[in-house]
Amino acid sequence: MFVPCPHCGFLVALIVSRGGPAQHCPRCRNPLDVEPDAGTGADAATSQAPEPSLEPAPQAEQQPEQPPANAPSAPPAPSPAERPRRRVRRTNAPSFARVIAPAPAARRPRWSGWLIVAALAVLLVLQLLLAQRQELAASERWRPLAGGVCAVLGCALPPWHEPGAYTMLARSVQPSGTPGVLRVTASFRNDARWPQPWPALALSLSDVRGQPVAQRTFAPADYRGTGADGDAGLAPGQSASVQFDVAEPASPIVAFDFEFR
Repeated sequence: MFVPCPHCGFLVALIVSRGGPAQHCPRCRNPLDVEPDAGTGADAATSQAPEPSLEPAPQAEQQPEQPPANAPSAPPAPSPAERPRRRVRRTNAPSFARVIAPAPAARRPRWSGWLIVAALAVLLVLQLLLAQRQELAASERWRPLAGGVCAVLGCALPPWHEPGAYTMLARSVQPSGTPGVLRVTASFRNDARWPQPWPALALSLSDVRGQPVAQRTFAPADYRGTGADGDAGLAPGQSASVQFDVAEPASPIVAFDFEFR
């Protein structure tokens, strides 16, 4: 059995023998002076001795520091459910397979698109009016609109031409006093809504049987003369009188007729 040395405390294997020499401690060389029976009791006492506890000694509980009375209270921490989740962008995909979201474009007001559409529609209407102003100017319904557009854009419309709006006021075909010459006299008025140029006069002479023996259409330069202003037209409600001479045909003339062209 093992007994501790009373001098140095080293455990020594004790040889149990009665009447033998005393044993010495191999460390301090002092006699052990331990009886065999006492060794048994010491061994039992050593085996029964409680093992030292390795638990740390209890420490005094630290009291939390109390904030001062005037200190502002901290806002309560948000709960895990209320905390915004941080979106983690994964970049495990290769660079050529990554999808990069485009930057959000600034939203334009909705009315700007409607303004662009309206401006394009107005531009289209103006182009149609300019391209077809000749046809629109010849229409009594569309001529005011075409005239207003040309007044703004500075374009010119062809003159209004409505031969049926001329009204004959007076006419006559008589001998002029010169043999073989007839004098033609006519008076007419422009009853159209717009000014018209001087009309072309178509004169037809007939014999006693009602057969036309002479016909001719006289342009404004023929019956007004070359010195007259051919560009000046007749305003609405304006009257005009013309007079010119024609050669008398061989057959006697008993009737004549005028037509505006």
